[in-house]
Amino acid sequence: MSKLITMKFGGTSVGSPEAISNVVDIVTRETGMGHRVIVVVSAMSGVTDALLGSVKQAIAGNKWAYLETARKLRDRHDDTLNILLPPGKNRESTQADIAALMDEYVEICQAVNILGEATPRIWDAVVAFGERMSARLVAAVLRQRGVDSCAYDAGEFLITDDQFQQAVPLWDETQARIDNTLLPLLQRGVTPVITGFLGATRDGSITTLGRGGSDYSGAIFAACTNSDELIIWTDVDGVMTTDPRLDRRARVLPLVSYQEVGELAFYGAKVLHPKTVQPILDKGIPIRVRNTFNPGHPGTLIRENGEQTKTVIKAVTSIKNVSLLTVSGKGMIGVPGIAGRTFLASAQAGASILMISQSSSEQSFCFLVTEHTAEHVKQAIETKLAAELARRDIDRVEVQEDVVILTAVGSGMRGTPGVAGRVFSAMGNQGINVISIAQGSSECSISFVVAESDLERAVIALHDLALEGVA
Repeated sequence: MSKLITMKFGGTSVGSPEAISNVVDIVTRETGMGHRVIVVVSAMSGVTDALLGSVKQAIAGNKWAYLETARKLRDRHDDTLNILLPPGKNRESTQADIAALMDEYVEICQAVNILGEATPRIWDAVVAFGERMSARLVAAVLRQRGVDSCAYDAGEFLITDDQFQQAVPLWDETQARIDNTLLPLLQRGVTPVITGFLGATRDGSITTLGRGGSDYSGAIFAACTNSDELIIWTDVDGVMTTDPRLDRRARVLPLVSYQEVGELAFYGAKVLHPKTVQPILDKGIPIRVRNTFNPGHPGTLIRENGEQTKTVIKAVTSIKNVSLLTVSGKGMIGVPGIAGRTFLASAQAGASILMISQSSSEQSFCFLVTEHTAEHVKQAIETKLAAELARRDIDRVEVQEDVVILTAVGSGMRGTPGVAGRVFSAMGNQGINVISIAQGSSECSISFVVAESDLERAVIALHDLALEGVA
């Protein structure tokens, strides 16, 4: 039976001629079986960082830096085409498309160089060139392999607001565009190769969905086309029980739930972007995470309902480069609004709060933000709560650095007594001090804070619990 499959390929999956050849093998295998495929691609690995760096150089007045970036990027994509395609119209027209994109890139950098600044709109326009070149390259190689394929900028279908660098999809307009333009292409047998990470405003200005947003793009296209499956192709075999760099015993999880993978993604697992699950929850579309470089491995299946394992805890993840802020004072007891105003100040400072914990006595509460925002957030809170600090309702706002968040994830925790006890006993047995604790209302995860120096020992001790009874 013919299926509609949305496949998203990350930067390493399209990062070299060999990798792109693997991508094309994967896609042609599916189209050869009669399935329709939507291909969503990231920029070649390293390209996005090069583009971001060149804008900074343009702002600084270094014309030669962005001209050199343009030359290197053009050469890299041309060399890839020369390796994968024989001489002919397909190769020449694709190289001309890439040359035109690089000319456009240089023009934008020239303007930035003259102005000495770049607006968020300009940043989005520049960073988009990576995906735009990658899509044209992959589509050309697919055509060479006999697949009717064409590259499309995502903004032709995915309409967003004008919040550049962190755009939000306009769902009704996006759905209408997909219904009217993308679905007819698929019905005609075209295999579209679409830029991940990008969208466009109603007037056609390019926007981005935030760093790592290509996974999110894949989910949006899968949801809006009612795909039978979304496959996230990456450079690992699937969702792992923990980071293999911290514990070599890490294993691939064959099955996890949407809720579990959402917790893992939010708390540091690098396999999926945290927003990926959102668009497809209501549709119940299964996600599979697979390895472009090991396509024979089945990967991890993500669906609405996971399965409870004997160990209850399925996976352990961690977030580094965070800071703990503590607001404390005996005068806080029974005073309404202090927490609300604190979090409002944090939001106004541009910080996303990763975890919150409060003492039962109401004399203090603490929360975590990314390391680079911590001092700015502290200053914003002190400004917002200046009156409370002056009359000593609040004694201090403190920042503690060199900490990490550890999270144990597993839907089987819900209703299973003693899980938290086992987690913290494991920490105690290793002599690891737990600084702060939080458990989500879903009871799918337990998060806590330890010193960064204890990270590896803590992960291994927690991972022992996930591996108990596993051969």
